[in-house]
Amino acid sequence: MTAVRRYPVLVALCVAALFMIVPFLIVAVNAVKSPAEYSQGGPLSLPDGLYLDGLKDFWERVDYSQKLFNSVLISGSVAVLAVVLSVLNAYAIGIGRLRGRTWILAFFVLANMLPQEALVYPVYFLAKEAGLYDTRLSVVIVFTVVQAAFGTYLLSSVLGQFPREIVEAARIDGATKWQVLWRIVVPVSRPTLGVLLVFFFIWTWNEFLLPLVMLISNDNQTVSVALGVLQGQRLMDATMTNAAALLGLLPALVFFLLFQRALTRGIAVGAVK
Repeated sequence: MTAVRRYPVLVALCVAALFMIVPFLIVAVNAVKSPAEYSQGGPLSLPDGLYLDGLKDFWERVDYSQKLFNSVLISGSVAVLAVVLSVLNAYAIGIGRLRGRTWILAFFVLANMLPQEALVYPVYFLAKEAGLYDTRLSVVIVFTVVQAAFGTYLLSSVLGQFPREIVEAARIDGATKWQVLWRIVVPVSRPTLGVLLVFFFIWTWNEFLLPLVMLISNDNQTVSVALGVLQGQRLMDATMTNAAALLGLLPALVFFLLFQRALTRGIAVGAVK
């Protein structure tokens, strides 16, 4: 009781971590459990051994290698391009002091508030007209714009507080606008850019509606679409369903763990500022 009173934030973080870890462990355990063991012991029982047929069957049924490649390609491209576009927009708005800055930021806020359901038909129509329907490029373009709207709004507020003395000193030394951006602004803002990169990748990885509408060919579909379509067909038992969930979650989790240092550094720098 004393620890709870002294460290309420730490206790809350531990409870939150527990609620996130326990479901993942249950899914992982049931993914390597045979259907007979699941029927006999239920979802909370431990398996007698590793039953990998569920993982193997799901991998082969959806051609998981191709779906994984598509998801990594789309999510990685969107993350990089959205960060670059956000930096360029925020540099013009935050440091360049673009005219109508308030209205432009209000537009980006409005773009973030729009539900994706409202974008489905316009995006579908434009992709058809441009000849990009059922291509991974169409999804990359759409999500780059969507994610960059949030990135622009966030970075504009960050760069708006950027020390003007540093920028003026660089310009006096003969630095061009591009040199100020890439040699001063970007290195200083690297922690924030790392946070955006991680978020953009994970957000794009988890997207379902627009990829479902835009990618109808089996060779172009993402992991999230494959999971939704296959589960809708009611062709999987409980263990294969957990295997599918594990394979869908694992790549994003690995990416998050690889870049957690950049995420932690970015949050710490923001807290210090």
